[in-house]
Amino acid sequence: MHAEFPVPLPGAKAPTLMWAHPHDVDQQALQQLRTIAALPWVEGVRVMPDVHLGKGATVGSVIAMRDAVSPNAVGVDIGCGMIGVRTSLTASDLPDDLGPLRSAFERAVPVGFHSHGSAVDVSRLRPVRSGPASAAFVSGTASLWGRFSTLHGGVQQLEARARKQLGTLGGGNHFIELCTDQDDQVWLQLHSGSRNIGKELAERHVSIAKGLDHNLTLPDRDLAVFLAGTPQMDAYLTDLRWAQEYAARSRAVMMALVVDEVRKAFAGVVVEFDEAVNVHHNYVAVEQIGGAELIVTRKGAIRAGLGDLGLIPGSMGTGSYIVRGLGNDASFQSASHGAGRRMSRTRAKKEFTTDDLAAQTSGVECRKDAGVVDEIPAAYKDLDAVIAAQSDLVEVVARLRTLLCVKG
Repeated sequence: MHAEFPVPLPGAKAPTLMWAHPHDVDQQALQQLRTIAALPWVEGVRVMPDVHLGKGATVGSVIAMRDAVSPNAVGVDIGCGMIGVRTSLTASDLPDDLGPLRSAFERAVPVGFHSHGSAVDVSRLRPVRSGPASAAFVSGTASLWGRFSTLHGGVQQLEARARKQLGTLGGGNHFIELCTDQDDQVWLQLHSGSRNIGKELAERHVSIAKGLDHNLTLPDRDLAVFLAGTPQMDAYLTDLRWAQEYAARSRAVMMALVVDEVRKAFAGVVVEFDEAVNVHHNYVAVEQIGGAELIVTRKGAIRAGLGDLGLIPGSMGTGSYIVRGLGNDASFQSASHGAGRRMSRTRAKKEFTTDDLAAQTSGVECRKDAGVVDEIPAAYKDLDAVIAAQSDLVEVVARLRTLLCVKG
């Protein structure tokens, strides 16, 4: 067990344990955590080593509430997460120039604000791995769209857009990567969420929550909550679960598109693919904690139950970790979702140049232009240190080295 952690957060009302030293965390983020811990519905807060300031709730936080849920404790990108697949390819199979493969990925998966010209015909996609379960998940989106009419009335005009955005990457810190592990095995992974439809749903429910009487006197209205047994909470959870499913299916569709490009690029080789690992890191779950059934929100955190596989990415150029959960109850069976930012995008753009970006992503086939300077590795915390801080939460399965990275 890691001797240093967890440490309690001084001044927190509800029990708040940190896998980071308070003196290493931004003071605004610490105050935000104390504000969360003071909410009357909060039973406990757990803070991951990638913690940083967020809107309402801190990124890198796990919050257990009794009979309540705060939409901003999930965030606007509902269901954001990672999917990863190990392939049978090895580093020696790869061409010297990965530029054409990056271009192929960018053609197959729209990035940034772009969408597919028409909804992806998922029935034509080959599953990443043969087998009924994998095939059903990629192709089984009919039930998703069959429930669209049950969502908030304010998003009903967005169905066509949502259909076209299923299987698209988005921008910011979302990415598609080709990596190799310590055994030179090739992995594919990507990071994305529920796109515009998730954001629209989240913002509508946050607005509703802020207007409820029990939230009017909160010190931070961005932490407005819904209460169990109310139609407002029922409506939010219905929409949230839909958006979480949308995000997971969207990642599966993107991975199928990426895998198809790999099959084309290595047409002379029979490439095998393991079962995908597909995990959320912005989501809600009802879980047993301390013998009670509580509502747990993870915002920038993954579930790390005993044996659970997870993905903890760094930044473009620094690689990632594949981990297996140790089921540590002290952390509410959670772990970090990534390296975590150490500076804002605005500050990163001021401090770094495209020359800095090129130097820090040397050897990686990726964009190196001004549009992604805010994603420079130096804007993020040290990934290896983040992993070391949670050695009692997860064990390392693989350390991935990034060779190709697609950014929005």
